[in-house]
Amino acid sequence: MRRSRRCSPRRSPGTLVAALLCALLAGLLPAARATAAARPAAERATTADQAATYHNPLTAGVGDTFPDPVMIRGKDGLWYAYGTQNPVFQSKGEDGERMLPILRSADLAHWEYAGEVFTPETKPGWHKGARLWAPDIRYVDGHYNLYYSVSSENTVGVATAPTPTGPWTDRGAVLPSPSGCATGNIDQAQFTDEGGQPYLYWGSYDTICVAKMNAERTRIEGAVTEVAQGRRMEGGFVVRRGGHYYLFYSDAGCCDGAYSGYQVKVGRATSPTGPFVDDQGVPLTAATSKGGVVLTANGNGWIGPGHNALQTDLSGQDWLVYHAISSDDPDLKPAAGGTLKLSKRPMLMDRLDWIDGWPVVRAGAGASQGAQRAPVASPAAGGTFNDGSLKGWHGGGGSGTSGWSVGHERDAQGFVTPRGNPTGPAHLVSDRSAPAARRAEADLRVASATGAAGLLAGYSGPDDFVVAWLDREHNALVTDVRVDGRSRGTRTTPLPPGFSWDTWHNVAAEIRGNRMTVEVSADRLRDAVATPLPAAAVHSGKVGVAARGAGAAADNVAASALFTPVTTRVPEHEPGPQLPAYSDDFDTATVPGTTAGSPWVWVRGPASGVTMSDGALSWPTQGAELYLGTNTASVLTRDAPPGDYTVETRLRFAPGRANQQAGLVLYGNDDRYYKLVHAVLPVSHADGKTTHLTEFAKEGERPTTTPPTPVAYGPMFGGPPADTLWMRLSYHADTARDETEVRAATSTDGVRWVHTGVWTLPTSSKLRIGLVAQNTAGALARFDYLHTYRG
Repeated sequence: MRRSRRCSPRRSPGTLVAALLCALLAGLLPAARATAAARPAAERATTADQAATYHNPLTAGVGDTFPDPVMIRGKDGLWYAYGTQNPVFQSKGEDGERMLPILRSADLAHWEYAGEVFTPETKPGWHKGARLWAPDIRYVDGHYNLYYSVSSENTVGVATAPTPTGPWTDRGAVLPSPSGCATGNIDQAQFTDEGGQPYLYWGSYDTICVAKMNAERTRIEGAVTEVAQGRRMEGGFVVRRGGHYYLFYSDAGCCDGAYSGYQVKVGRATSPTGPFVDDQGVPLTAATSKGGVVLTANGNGWIGPGHNALQTDLSGQDWLVYHAISSDDPDLKPAAGGTLKLSKRPMLMDRLDWIDGWPVVRAGAGASQGAQRAPVASPAAGGTFNDGSLKGWHGGGGSGTSGWSVGHERDAQGFVTPRGNPTGPAHLVSDRSAPAARRAEADLRVASATGAAGLLAGYSGPDDFVVAWLDREHNALVTDVRVDGRSRGTRTTPLPPGFSWDTWHNVAAEIRGNRMTVEVSADRLRDAVATPLPAAAVHSGKVGVAARGAGAAADNVAASALFTPVTTRVPEHEPGPQLPAYSDDFDTATVPGTTAGSPWVWVRGPASGVTMSDGALSWPTQGAELYLGTNTASVLTRDAPPGDYTVETRLRFAPGRANQQAGLVLYGNDDRYYKLVHAVLPVSHADGKTTHLTEFAKEGERPTTTPPTPVAYGPMFGGPPADTLWMRLSYHADTARDETEVRAATSTDGVRWVHTGVWTLPTSSKLRIGLVAQNTAGALARFDYLHTYRG
């Protein structure tokens, strides 16, 4: 395995969980260096008025497309986003692509173009003309690491830079060849665990793997572990929360316009190398589709939401960053001289809630449309010092600011340091106050071997404050709560050996009730544990920074009202009363559709071997298809009721060969239908290996491609199947959009349901309820009933 020469192990912390509830999480996700456009001529202040609302897509008016987005807050206080190589400015007449485009924002709601990582002139020769995909950004030991997929070379590269926009220096391939993972070697994400151990996750179509990285985070080393597998699984991204590691990923297809079945799912583990399981307890390595749906299409015009990253605002609220496709404008025009035919995938962002230990977007409501409450990006108290002044600040005890000075450097811009060498703690305090329930944070560093820099998470006076120190002399995070001049509890948590004291680290404290959590991280991708606070220390007050000894510096000090967590999911759709006239219990001896007056009608039937036995419709799978231009399979259909309805069946089906499938359809004609089946499909990384899926698909016209596509097919994958599987399709007529919407759900016990996304088609011919058992002969499908419900 290829390894780089190791330098001294200066390790940024990963997640450091303090013993005895000592409130620390260390540098969860490290950083990156890269190259891009220069900073704009106006090195403007990085604080902005708080945006009241935002609208998806975030990139509207900035660029036409921005796939596979990832974000970081730079040390200048601005947020930066990075995307896959794409024709970003096609609508402005640009035929070519921007190579890993970069956007910048002061408020997370309004964005501007900030350059690209490579240009045709700076692109490294070893790429051999490959398109560059799926960037991931981290801050590591004073610089930025940008990881990217080198598509046609089937590997991952890394570039480094001193600022979020460059200049970028390429550091070569991160993976050896072969990589040790039976997968496509793209879609990488870096993660740093407690104690500073870095990992790289990567993989696409159809596995995700993980390996440790070297100290510089430029090469993998050691064993490679497969942590997940699934049909078209890719886009892994890992965070740690509450003692669990959460592996987010996307499955189905990213890039088929209005037929893209992408959705975000998640599994969790107690180790960064797994085993990960979904919210149904199914291992992510199982040969089956998975539950754990975080985000899926909801019928409001956004299709194929996926390839996510996370960002946290100043209130502590998490946000899911992802791309999606507009059903109204799904495809780009052919680009690069007509050689590229791509979907238009702008950048979106929505609130990520953690409910009962599992993440879900907007409590399960899915992608947003219209004005939404914006992330908190402007603090109630604090500042970035980028204007070069100490306006809005005062010294501890109400003194002036003469004991502090403002410095300037290329990446951080303005920052503060104490003058001289204060032997006792020096305090710089905001003029404004923050609420008692707050999130306070600051970027800190300590250049002197005996110095310390601290975040004043709460300050009422020189004898009453809460402080979290980065104490270099003791190589520790030290939290101290002082009331009436006396310490009410000091906690010391060791930092990892080789902690990079000379570079910036973010220290954040959250106070909720009488509990405080403190974390230390490289780039605000976070986790922490709690420590109790005395009641006397919990009140509204100022925030600020503290210094002891020489070499302390602070920047990006902020305090905001702590976010209010959402704890209840949006109720899922429940069907109404059963409609007996549109239902069948299959409790007669007559095969449906074979007698006069039967409500059932066969298309190309009756199918061979269909019988009624033991109160079920028994149907051997056919060696026939219902797919694009091959329409040879039988379909058993009946009228659907007027208005909205849900159709349900219980299917007993144990297929054993690739491509066998059976289930429900809502059938317009051979080239226009919705389908929900238990299917067996091959996986791409192992000959003869198959996986069981609940496949929810649509087929119909795709007029937005160049040239128009007469018939297209797109799948998305639901929860885990079983030999006995309850299946539902819910139909809704969206008159406002002139569409039919169909949502799927499955259950392995008839009680707990996994709800998949929504497929839509323009309103056309009336749909009929139907059943299929097809594709490969040799399995027996037993339908116990078909019930139709109102709504």
